[in-house]
Amino acid sequence: MADNSSLVGGEFLLRQINDRFIIVQLLVMIFICINVLLIVTFFEKECFYTTARYMFFAVTLLSDSLMLILSDILLILNYFQITMQVWICIIISVVALLYLIVTPVTLTVMTLERYVAICMPLQHGELCSQRSALQCILIIHGLSSVLCIVVLSTFFASASLSLYEQYRICSVEIFILHKWQAHLRSAISQFYFLIMCIIIIFSYVKIMKVAKAASAENKTSTRKGLRTVILHAFQLLLCLIQLWCPLIENAVLQINLRLFIDVRYFNYILFSVAPKCLSPLIYGLRDETFCHALKKRAFFGLYKINI
Repeated sequence: MADNSSLVGGEFLLRQINDRFIIVQLLVMIFICINVLLIVTFFEKECFYTTARYMFFAVTLLSDSLMLILSDILLILNYFQITMQVWICIIISVVALLYLIVTPVTLTVMTLERYVAICMPLQHGELCSQRSALQCILIIHGLSSVLCIVVLSTFFASASLSLYEQYRICSVEIFILHKWQAHLRSAISQFYFLIMCIIIIFSYVKIMKVAKAASAENKTSTRKGLRTVILHAFQLLLCLIQLWCPLIENAVLQINLRLFIDVRYFNYILFSVAPKCLSPLIYGLRDETFCHALKKRAFFGLYKINI
């Protein structure tokens, strides 16, 4: 009886979320096209891929685009109830988990770059050179992989060998075999963001002090630096909320299944899909040099006449 009611409920929910599935696919296609336009613009000029802040910006673009594609693939597989072997799912999930952390870590590094540019202008050229930026990108990936290493280690220690050959619907939650693993992953994620928040607040306070002491000529650049730090803080807030979403959804699931579907759809659109495009686009449009290059690319070179 329970099995029959669960099947009927599943079919009902499938019909209900059909239109939402189509909307998500349209949004993902639009956002991927926008991100591709931003990435192509980045590789068009040498000044972009040889300057630290643009290089970090490109890392966030590539990371967000990859996360957008992977999350949409997992959504499609879940929607059509397509299963795969667990070891394949592990590979996909590890990449998704890594780049879920890469974006906020990179945003934090971009905040530090603005701090160095405004508060330590004489050292900026040396500390934020192309070579230093490349080394920093490797460090970003190393720091971001800590969560993956911990999650994989606890999973390999708990999972039986037969599990890897089983066919299941792929989800990042496949790593959670015991409740303590979920608590450990959550604790590490919160520690990441605690450190990031401290760095953002430290940078904001230091730049604010420089802004108050700056001459009239330098006030414009310092104020722009403050606005950039605030933007990074907002982007990090969205990333933090995205990590909290599974906890909220699990709590709602205990109350009502229909409400769980609505909340999960809302969270996915607002905190997963939209920030992957809108935040990088806003950041790109705020930079005058990148904005001109973006408009030139968007209007197929015709914008060059107006510059």
